[in-house]
Amino acid sequence: MISSRALGKWCLVHKWSSLVCTLFLLILCLTGLPLIFHDEIDGLARSGQARIAARPGESLLALDEIVAVALREKPGDVPLYMSFDEDRPVVNITTGPEPHAPESRMSFFPIDRRTGKVAEAERGGGMIDVLLHIHKDLFLGMPGMLFLGLMGLLFFTAVISGVVIYSPFMRKLDFGTVRRSKSVRIKWLDWHNLLGVVTLAWAGVVGLTGTINTLADPITAWWRADELAAMTPRADGPVEIYRPGVAGRAVAAAMTAAPNMRPQFVAFPGAAFSSNGHLAVFLQGATPLTKKLLTPVLVDARTGKVDAIAPMPWYMKALLLSQPLHFGDYGGMPMKILWALFDLVTIVVLGSGLYLWLGKRKRPRAAT
Repeated sequence: MISSRALGKWCLVHKWSSLVCTLFLLILCLTGLPLIFHDEIDGLARSGQARIAARPGESLLALDEIVAVALREKPGDVPLYMSFDEDRPVVNITTGPEPHAPESRMSFFPIDRRTGKVAEAERGGGMIDVLLHIHKDLFLGMPGMLFLGLMGLLFFTAVISGVVIYSPFMRKLDFGTVRRSKSVRIKWLDWHNLLGVVTLAWAGVVGLTGTINTLADPITAWWRADELAAMTPRADGPVEIYRPGVAGRAVAAAMTAAPNMRPQFVAFPGAAFSSNGHLAVFLQGATPLTKKLLTPVLVDARTGKVDAIAPMPWYMKALLLSQPLHFGDYGGMPMKILWALFDLVTIVVLGSGLYLWLGKRKRPRAAT
């Protein structure tokens, strides 16, 4: 049983951790609600585009032919990345004037594998992109991401402390009791407590995954400097020049080394996610869960043989899994609807908490 003194301290922790993060959590909940359905909204935005689909048995161009198309579009560039659309026969090629080119100098070409022509790039959701930037970093870049990560930790602290102070409260009343005969403030207090407990697990999951997501850049940089560097014995050598045919051989070798997996993207020699002497082929699984977990396969750019293959370390797995889990992307539309309902309830919890605090501050003034 928790003592009165300890309970008072927990109340202070809950009050101030909640108050500090409430405004920003409201922003995240409001922007996060449409982001739960970002795929569907983006689909509506693309409804006017011509649909690209391969017919059964239709022959598709080889991967190196696709690279050649992109290089003809941008003479003098070198290939940097190759990625694969999941729902249409399109391979996306990113090129740059040099292997270590910054993002601002890169060019992007979605190539239709049926025709070898540059396809129309899939349009984003417009407003969805704006909401995503607000949700991700408040348009402040890395400082904004880290700040929102701190707000996520405070939110998680508020959730845990709320459970601690709700426990002695429940000894006086049955679970789910809302004292309707009491004042409006008491009724809102009961609703605040009840809804907070009902959304406990969801709030904890979303708060922690959101915090992890704000650390995506530092976590990925650590993985590149540690695990990926250990896989690349020739990282400091000269950048291997792209040779026609090597992309197809690298992907085929990677899929042979890791059966039952499909390529998600390829980093060419000198690119950020490869080494100077390898093509890094990142494979994904076939299920909704395993396709979020990538397995890098390093293929020698000269011989086409696999030099190294290793699953992602635990911290990268946590990052890769937290990103879709944060928006409920695992279970299709039913899970997205559930996520949206919890999001709406959390908005009520945050708003009622702010109302209770403001009401408590006004009461002494009203009594004078």
